[in-house]
Amino acid sequence: MKKSFKLVFVVALMAMLIITGCSSNSSTGSKETSSSGAEGKKDKDTLLLAQSADITTLDPQNSLSTNGDRVFRNMFSRLFARDVNMEIKPELVESYENVDDVTWKFKLKSGVKFHNGDPLTAEDVKFSLERVMTDKSLKEFPYFTQLKEIKVLDDQNLEIITDGPMPTLLPLLAKSGADVMPKKYFEEVGLEEFMKKPVGSGPYQFVEWKRDDQVVLKGFGEYFGGKPKWKEVIVRAIPESSTRVGELLTGGVDLATDIPPNEWDRIKNEKDVTLSTGDTTRVMLLVVRTTKGYATADPKVREAIDLAINEKAIVDSVLKGTGVPVRSRVPKGVIGSNPDLYNSYVYDLEKAKKLLAEAGYKDNLEIELTAPKGRYPLDGEVAQLVASMLGEAGIKVNLKLLESSAFLDVYNSNSNKELIMIGLADGLLDASYSLVHYTKGRAAGQTDYYNEEVEKLYHDAGRNLNGEERIKQYQKIQEIVAKERPHIFLFQQNANYGVSKGIDFKPRLDEVISFQDISVK
Repeated sequence: MKKSFKLVFVVALMAMLIITGCSSNSSTGSKETSSSGAEGKKDKDTLLLAQSADITTLDPQNSLSTNGDRVFRNMFSRLFARDVNMEIKPELVESYENVDDVTWKFKLKSGVKFHNGDPLTAEDVKFSLERVMTDKSLKEFPYFTQLKEIKVLDDQNLEIITDGPMPTLLPLLAKSGADVMPKKYFEEVGLEEFMKKPVGSGPYQFVEWKRDDQVVLKGFGEYFGGKPKWKEVIVRAIPESSTRVGELLTGGVDLATDIPPNEWDRIKNEKDVTLSTGDTTRVMLLVVRTTKGYATADPKVREAIDLAINEKAIVDSVLKGTGVPVRSRVPKGVIGSNPDLYNSYVYDLEKAKKLLAEAGYKDNLEIELTAPKGRYPLDGEVAQLVASMLGEAGIKVNLKLLESSAFLDVYNSNSNKELIMIGLADGLLDASYSLVHYTKGRAAGQTDYYNEEVEKLYHDAGRNLNGEERIKQYQKIQEIVAKERPHIFLFQQNANYGVSKGIDFKPRLDEVISFQDISVK
């Protein structure tokens, strides 16, 4: 894997810029937050959390965002939940039975109330699951298509019938999108009013949302799971990492997410805060249009782009080693991951140039790369380095760096051109969640990728109760995708949190933050 002198220089320069940025941001952050830290001094029963981006909706079935799920997971309940060790445990369910290959019977806990006082019954579960399994406009819809029918037996009992054997049913009922909403209230007020005042049955209930600023929740005294740990929780959106860290250092927040490497020393040099690091399932990748009419429809061009990117150099120089180069959307730690594609990359600049020439683009390929700035740690710097590396291969990159909300508008509307960079996590901890991106329906309008073998493998694996066979089917899909490149993978990243020493917090693999798991020391 040869590197040109120019590429080495670019990588070194990028690292210097990051260090320089850290120095300037450190002083700026302190000045910006010196007053807000005093004004935001927390009460002992109030938890303050800072995220890198705001939530985008108050509809828990139309989000697909870790930032959103951190709020929804505390407002709503599901039939099942994952504990801190990622084990699936009953939440609303008292008992359950697998009747046959396609039928599951569930008995709900009694006495569960929504925040408006209404009792939670099987009708609410039926309403919520039927909504997400039939409404194609919902972002969670693609993950619930194997649900065929929900039968209410009485207020506390129901059956879920799938379209075939479904090994992932319980994990599905524990993931985002399976949140149970109050049927009566939702139908009375409609979606628009529901999102102004959402009602769930979780430990914390909605107070207010100031867009691009904060979400405020309060403890729900009649929560079926016991007394809420906190009287109030405030979730703040602070996109600038230096400001986020500054708020942590001055007491404006108790917990800050997405701390980039260039901010670590500021935390390590303070006695009242600490840096907490954990594994994630998040993979940073390039979504590539295979759509006719785009240069990236040519497999040689996609391969050349992949070969021109030195993922190891990105991880080492920008992320200070807190990531692993990968060639799969299914990360380590998820059922069905392919170990051959972990800690792997295929950088070969000369071969990339040769492929471009064969495709008719020796020196005249121009593409657009859309990327976020501030949504993920050092995402803008990563995108700039990717653009520089592609330039080394003779590709002119028009880089569009967008703040988080503008970026999500482009991503969700599929209005980007050749490439868009995003970090995607696995909410199911099962390969089926990540690999749905390569099915025809899910890829339509985004990558427009289609492979008949992939389609069949995905369908069959999703109904295969033989665990070993199922894993092999998913691993085969990953091998095909790694060669055909509707996604070009960069790295699997770690999660870094800044934590006040006054609270007890442990990172989770799924990056969800359960406020009930955080306590005052």
